[in-house]
Amino acid sequence: MSVGKKMLSTGEAVVDRVLCVVGAVAFSQMPEFMQQYLQRLGGHLDEARRHLAQYQKIADDTHVTLAELATRFNGSMDAATAKVGGVITDTAARVHELEAAQAAIQNAGIFGRPFAFLRHADLEIARGTWSIFKPAVPTTVEGALYAAAGIVVLIGLYYGLIHYPIVRAWKRRNMAKTERMMAEAAAQPVKRLE
Repeated sequence: MSVGKKMLSTGEAVVDRVLCVVGAVAFSQMPEFMQQYLQRLGGHLDEARRHLAQYQKIADDTHVTLAELATRFNGSMDAATAKVGGVITDTAARVHELEAAQAAIQNAGIFGRPFAFLRHADLEIARGTWSIFKPAVPTTVEGALYAAAGIVVLIGLYYGLIHYPIVRAWKRRNMAKTERMMAEAAAQPVKRLE
């Protein structure tokens, strides 16, 4: 094996190992991020439920439903009071939205959870989670599975998008060079030995 090929082989082995580590570390953080996201989501849900409970108490005290209370506020001639009906409706919708998101993410399977997260993620909560995110060493089966998936994904991307296309192009270049040299050799007149 030539020195150049040996160096390339060693360099590729280093790239493989680096990609394995990066993939494992990056993907293993996904369960931790989703866990921290769910904690923030739960806090937002608790706060929205608290606000909704206050409106529900007013509705109960006045012997109307929450929807009727919102309609009464909406029908007020006072602009400020009329907006309270919208706030009641928005708060009820927010509670429903957050409950649905929390249930979807928590009830998803190990590999379905990232897709449920992406489908139901609240960008404001996700940004808040990211701003205080603390990486953790995964000690769960889920963390190990995500780490393995990270290795497979990054190695697959490297070989599929970088390594194999370069190797194919290099082989085509060498074959074209060989064919050209053979064609030039065939075009040369044959010298006779006397």
